[in-house]
Amino acid sequence: MTIFRSATIGLLSLIASSLTLDAAGANEIVAERFPRLTKGTEWQPVARIPMAFPTHHPQGMYKIGDEFFVSSVEITVPTKRFPALQDGYDRDTGQGVGHLYKVDKNGKLLHDLKLGEGAMYHPGGIDYDGRWLWVPVAEYRPNSRSVIYRVDPATMQAVEAFRFPDHVGGIVHNKDDRTLHGVSWGSRRLYRWTMDAQLQVTDANKPPEQLRTLNKSHYIDYQDCHYLARRQMLCSGLNAYQIGKDGPAFRFGGIDLVDLQSNTAIHQIPVALWTDDGKLPMTQNPFFIEPGDKGLRAYFMPEDDKSTLYIFDAVIP
Repeated sequence: MTIFRSATIGLLSLIASSLTLDAAGANEIVAERFPRLTKGTEWQPVARIPMAFPTHHPQGMYKIGDEFFVSSVEITVPTKRFPALQDGYDRDTGQGVGHLYKVDKNGKLLHDLKLGEGAMYHPGGIDYDGRWLWVPVAEYRPNSRSVIYRVDPATMQAVEAFRFPDHVGGIVHNKDDRTLHGVSWGSRRLYRWTMDAQLQVTDANKPPEQLRTLNKSHYIDYQDCHYLARRQMLCSGLNAYQIGKDGPAFRFGGIDLVDLQSNTAIHQIPVALWTDDGKLPMTQNPFFIEPGDKGLRAYFMPEDDKSTLYIFDAVIP
């Protein structure tokens, strides 16, 4: 069982102890330090902060200053699988509500922005480019469709950026090349879109097969991705494995550093961290990583509904 120091003591200093840099500077440091992590890296528990509101099913997370932005899907009617494919779909759309939460350092909800429309109610992994939060909202089924938003984190006002005929489960903004990069359902497809100086996507109307490559990494499915620097993104996720032929299944997580020019993972680490009951890996849902005094500081929110924000320091000697 993981033992944490009380989250009620010195919480402000715990959050603020990470290096106070702008987003670009912090991301450059993470890009430099992350390749130094290994499967033997020591992950020291720092704190855990219970969320003071129902979080539903968190998907993406980004920390800006002392505030956290968390995308989540509220399922009101679960999807139902078809006995056979219908019009290329394996299930119906179900019903739900997409949320983008603004949360303070103590877990208090500051704002709840509803996103999506109709059957597109499933927000995915999110990113921040120093000005805008990028949030995809898709149907809750593979091979479907999505709408991608830009959100002002100060006003929590959303602007539709573009629509796309596939399930976009996570998106990042590559500021170095003025491109957007998305992952599909299960992150088996990696998409790339170009933008002009006004952040208008110039090739969203191209056939999806012209904009994608297949993900060469297979041990995890990406849940949440963030742009770093050096044309690289950092993605966390998990996959289910079975012990032996008839043994129990377990979920195992990890984090990949992906080169966006080749769409190839260039550094991969397992993350052998679980919730106290041992049922969920820390990379089950959203994550965020920033520079820390001991190397890197990681934030995870693996649980649904009654979520806790877990904070760890990845120690780099």
